Amino acid sequence: MKYLITSALPYANGPLHFGHMAGVYLPADIFTRHKKLKGVEAIHISGSDEHGVAIMQNAQKAGISYQEYVNDWHKTHKDLFDKYEIQFDFFGQTSAPYHKEETLTWFNDLLSKGLIEKKAEQQLQCQSCKNMLPDRFVEGECYVCHYPEARGDECPSCGTWIDPLKLLKPVCKFCGSNDVKAVDSFQWYLMLSKVYPEWQKWFEGRKPEWRKNVVPFVESLTKENLVDRAITRDLDWGIDVPLPEAKGKKIYVWFDAPIGYVSNTKEYLKQSGSKDDHIKDWWGSKDVKIVNFIGKDNIIFHSIIFPVMCLGTGFVNPVTDLPANQYVNLEGKQFSKSKGWYVDAVEAINQFGSDAMRFYLTSLIPETSDSSFTWKSMELKINSELANNIGNFINRAMKFSASKFPEGVEAQKFEAFFKDHVQDVNTFIKEYHELLDSYQIKKGQEHIMGLGSKVNQFITERAPWTEFKTDPEKAKETIAISTAYVLVIGTFFAPYLPQLSKSILSYFGLNAESELVKKIYQGDLNAMKDFFAKDFKLQVEPQGLVPKIDPKVIEELDLKLKEKASV
Repeated sequence: MKYLITSALPYANGPLHFGHMAGVYLPADIFTRHKKLKGVEAIHISGSDEHGVAIMQNAQKAGISYQEYVNDWHKTHKDLFDKYEIQFDFFGQTSAPYHKEETLTWFNDLLSKGLIEKKAEQQLQCQSCKNMLPDRFVEGECYVCHYPEARGDECPSCGTWIDPLKLLKPVCKFCGSNDVKAVDSFQWYLMLSKVYPEWQKWFEGRKPEWRKNVVPFVESLTKENLVDRAITRDLDWGIDVPLPEAKGKKIYVWFDAPIGYVSNTKEYLKQSGSKDDHIKDWWGSKDVKIVNFIGKDNIIFHSIIFPVMCLGTGFVNPVTDLPANQYVNLEGKQFSKSKGWYVDAVEAINQFGSDAMRFYLTSLIPETSDSSFTWKSMELKINSELANNIGNFINRAMKFSASKFPEGVEAQKFEAFFKDHVQDVNTFIKEYHELLDSYQIKKGQEHIMGLGSKVNQFITERAPWTEFKTDPEKAKETIAISTAYVLVIGTFFAPYLPQLSKSILSYFGLNAESELVKKIYQGDLNAMKDFFAKDFKLQVEPQGLVPKIDPKVIEELDLKLKEKASV
């Protein structure tokens, strides 16, 4: 079974924060690395979502072209992903010609099957500036939860897909006028209702596999039928509707964006020189699991809209697994740059490095409920767990080995590990794989930390520094067992903390691409036994791997956050 893994296309309209990283991109990256280390053929596809009203508004404010605006954000996001070591096999753009070509293929197919229809509709118009107000060009009070700043496409508070005509107290985002009225217009609609029986049958088959926080939400929106939705807008940025009577209308962002997964896969195969066909060998193959990593606010599009488009065209298989996460907040409140309530993700990674940030953010992955970022909890996680647990164990074991046994450790000293500890490691690996294969990414990291605690306790109780005084050979055996565990920890941290894993594995002259590391990851401990069947000597000088965070730095950052929010 192959895995086609996607992560939600980040909107090219502003900085990404920790909620995006922990909620979508980090778990997708860890899962993909996990599958590849297991020897499974897997690709991770994403890219920038580059159309829509918000992009138009902000490009106009910035005084630059729409294309220049999205290109800048595309580069900014990719640079940030690189800093966090989040890898994609391909990270494309929906403004690219190859994506337009794919989108029009989908549009024309659905149109030919009667699944896209022209409909008269009412649309909000500002009576002061006379602009039509699609989606984010209008704001008002949500008619479901009464959040005062709901957008014309979605409520950021409750997640409702907004009918703009129902907004309470609508306000024009062009000129700020409250004089907003509904006028007659027409658009092309995706006829979701026509595919409802087929979609419902497909969804029933997915319900047992999907997360419990996803299924009830989807059911609440689809009890009786699916609501047809307009897929065109009166805009000047986007993909032209390919019909003579649709002059001035564009295919709207929510229709073209998910097609980006398919167009980017096709472009990836083309650019990589692969002979694979993006449909036959990937999107349409029964031997491929399609996994969409998304946040809560994207459930509608990935569980209903895009699957309907897939079923309607028959081009590709709908999503197999939908590990949708909840929200990551900042000290219990939603991130908001406009209100100063945010943490700069670039500054954080530059200050603390990828190991610290990936470790802490993984601990926040909101798999079943919302979580909350705080500077103080990050300090506690890094210092009390990663540094005192993993860092302390490896540092004590490797430095003692280098100091007392500079010529190395004989092969027979490792026999005790394979005699007394290998069963525990086998159990650890089995449980670890079960966790990650079921998208329990956060628990997978906790599982590694549990192993770290055990081996830390082991070396503390054996105390080789004391053994060495009376029985150097016994101390050497303790170090041999500890060394074997260091290799295991370095191997299983590879998907989570690539830099730390690289540093640990360098002690053995290995890296995450080494065949031995892959075999250990897959549970082949005989290969590990063969590796230690000869005398072992450290390949590099041991050094401190996990620097502690200075509490004073955290206090300053905490104060800075509070000051920004109060301005």
